[in-house]
Amino acid sequence: MDDQFNVRYTAQLARLDLTDAEIEKFQSQLGQVLSHVEQLRKVDVSAVAATAHANAVTNVFRADESRPFFSQETVLSNAPRSANGLIVVPKVIE
Repeated sequence: MDDQFNVRYTAQLARLDLTDAEIEKFQSQLGQVLSHVEQLRKVDVSAVAATAHANAVTNVFRADESRPFFSQETVLSNAPRSANGLIVVPKVIE
């Protein structure tokens, strides 16, 4: 497939209006990217296990323990408006 066609087609999909100079510039860059991808395809990864993350991910949450906090009255005293024991905030979606 022609690289110039790929650049024009990709720009159209992304709704980009590129000049001929930009298409020429991106054409060479796309060619470099595609040649690099082709090199990566040649690497044998059949013995490599699939992973979701490069590093091990562990649970970083703290223990769910009850601890002292402000009373409802203290919290509501700092709110600009409150009603029925709740903080009243402005409506953001009409």
